[in-house]
Amino acid sequence: MPKKKIVGKVISDKMDKSITVEVKDLVKHPVYKKTIRRTKKYHAHDENNEASIGDIVQIQESRPYSKLKRFELIKIVKKSIFGEEEETPESVDEILGGES
Repeated sequence: MPKKKIVGKVISDKMDKSITVEVKDLVKHPVYKKTIRRTKKYHAHDENNEASIGDIVQIQESRPYSKLKRFELIKIVKKSIFGEEEETPESVDEILGGES
């Protein structure tokens, strides 16, 4: 049986070698036929701590790494431009470029 592959967005990377991936899906209600949005979170193993918050990643079913981790990171589909922290100026003088 092939292993399940899922594409989702990283919502947390605070744990060491672990990420939390949010997967959104559209499902049609069996009786009312209305389309419903479903969201599910998966914990995945990230061996090299490559993924950051906001990245779109592909994860694959794997052996159990812990109580919750049953998936592993396969590849980063798209890197987030907001994942990196930017250096903020300490005062308004640095923004304006002059001394007052």
